[in-house]
Amino acid sequence: MTALQPSRVIDAGSRESSRYEPLSSEHLPDRLGHLVEMIGLIGPADHWRVREVGDGNLNLVFIVEGPRGSVVVKQALPYARVVGESWPMSLDRTYFEYHALTKLGARDPGRMPKVHYFDRGQAVMVMEHLTPHVILRKDLIAGIELPLLGEHLGLYLARTLFRGSDFSLETAERKADMALFAGNVELCGITEDLFFTDPFHDNARNRATDGLDVAAIHADRDLKLAAMEMKFRFCSSLQTLLHGDFHAGSVMVTPSDTRVIDAEFATYGPMGFDIGSLLANFWLAFFAQSAHRENPATLRRYQRWILNATADVWAAFTREFARLWREERTGILGGRELFQSQGDSVAPEIALQARLAEIWQDTLGFAGLEMHRRILGLAHIPEFETIEDPVLRAECERRALAMGRQLVVHRLALPSLASANSVATIIQDCR
Repeated sequence: MTALQPSRVIDAGSRESSRYEPLSSEHLPDRLGHLVEMIGLIGPADHWRVREVGDGNLNLVFIVEGPRGSVVVKQALPYARVVGESWPMSLDRTYFEYHALTKLGARDPGRMPKVHYFDRGQAVMVMEHLTPHVILRKDLIAGIELPLLGEHLGLYLARTLFRGSDFSLETAERKADMALFAGNVELCGITEDLFFTDPFHDNARNRATDGLDVAAIHADRDLKLAAMEMKFRFCSSLQTLLHGDFHAGSVMVTPSDTRVIDAEFATYGPMGFDIGSLLANFWLAFFAQSAHRENPATLRRYQRWILNATADVWAAFTREFARLWREERTGILGGRELFQSQGDSVAPEIALQARLAEIWQDTLGFAGLEMHRRILGLAHIPEFETIEDPVLRAECERRALAMGRQLVVHRLALPSLASANSVATIIQDCR
């Protein structure tokens, strides 16, 4: 990873430019070349090399290299890039991403990229360049095993979800956090539509591979009732600050390091949402493997590694969450004066197991819906999209949808991660 010198962060409320203009590779040095942060980190602008690398749905992303190092420059566009100018969007999503990166980063230090500069008026952030990291999706397609991945992600989830909750935060900080992120209404509204509603009815934003029985899914009453129940949980259970879009494209990896990026969808919601979104993307990659691995032994080995990674995530999460519960439960819902102070050490452990059971059920429900929306909705994933044969792609997606339905409709019947992985294995083996 490139060594970056310490640098101040411009106050998040400052507006250094009066008129917004989108950046380009050609003009970025002229636009940002005066910034002391950029000069200090990478050197004078006349030596910069700029390349656009953004392949996401919303933003412009550039890597800027100079004689002293490199940084990433990210700028929001006033519309959804995946659709175009017909879908206008507020530039303030960068404002919420800035705050999410700093708050989540403080709750699990070293897991988020450092923000060096932020200009709210231009919707621009200058961030640490994560190198030689690659997007996790690419490694999942390539069949790369990452031995520390599940542990890192489980620890990140436990620390950020616990430390952003009433179990950890006192009233003033908690209410201020909620008030801040309550303003992220636009991206939260996108989640509410794209995640919970669009995939389950005819919508112009949807698209699906030929051969999938989309009409049957739209007619599935039990599935739709479960989707509405999970939407109720998402909207009403404001347990903690979420990343809000935690998938395999929001994780960058090396064999020894794991980082989390792209937190513009941050909002308050149920803890299981981030966990479920992540695990769903492992399970989606699991079902895509039969199109990416020709050798049966290699296929079985890598699918087994993916399932083991999900087990590592959940094991690390529950272990760390329990430690934080015992050592850092000092917030609004600490409850120590009711139990430990009166000599009762059993009740807190009973409450811990109840919380973990609730989080697990939510995790399964949200995972099942994520698997549906990545196949039937607007935002698809490369693991399936790179499968050129539409018949083979539909076959892989059909299995993933079958598992997704099991997770959300029958979430109360799956008591453990092992039971969920058994469902994946059974569905994969069905021909």
